[in-house]
Amino acid sequence: MVNMPLAHDLLWGMTPAQLPADAPQWAIESLAAGQPVVVRRALSDEGFIAVGVRGVLREQRLAAFMAVDSIACRVSPEALCHVECERDLPVMQALKQLRPMLDDCGWVWGVSGSVGFELASGFTAMHAASDLDLILRTPQLITRNQARKLVAVFDHAVCRVDMQLQTPFGAVALREWAGGSARVLLKNAHQACLVADPWNPQEQAA
Repeated sequence: MVNMPLAHDLLWGMTPAQLPADAPQWAIESLAAGQPVVVRRALSDEGFIAVGVRGVLREQRLAAFMAVDSIACRVSPEALCHVECERDLPVMQALKQLRPMLDDCGWVWGVSGSVGFELASGFTAMHAASDLDLILRTPQLITRNQARKLVAVFDHAVCRVDMQLQTPFGAVALREWAGGSARVLLKNAHQACLVADPWNPQEQAA
């Protein structure tokens, strides 16, 4: 299918009837309330997409599969970069602080996690101790030195900032790529594996 949803996209249209028979009550209530689901990295049968259902509590996360034909609306993380929120929380202060730098970095970026969920849906997900989760679309290599400079900027924010680099082969954590390990964890729909270069995963570290 053309333009299939990507990891971290938010989708509306899934109903409680699409949940597994043993789904917890909180998941049924979340979908019944009209909450979106978030696309996750996992293989799915043709005509379905792997998603996660969010509950009110952090531990309330349910892996499920949504019928592609049920998708009524899709919002990507990059569509949320300039969405404002009246709630004066550290995560929103950090987003406002970092926005100019991210806009000027030359890469497409987006907001995911609890912040993205609330900005897109209006359902309360952020709190005073929330992290700011970001993604960066990086079709070409970001050097480890560039990654370290980004981390240094993020470390001056008023809350913890985590970023995933979205390479053509999967996602890698910015902080891990900025670190000193010879190999880093690359996650995609098929697997999570240690690679020397997330943009050229066939080249394994010795």
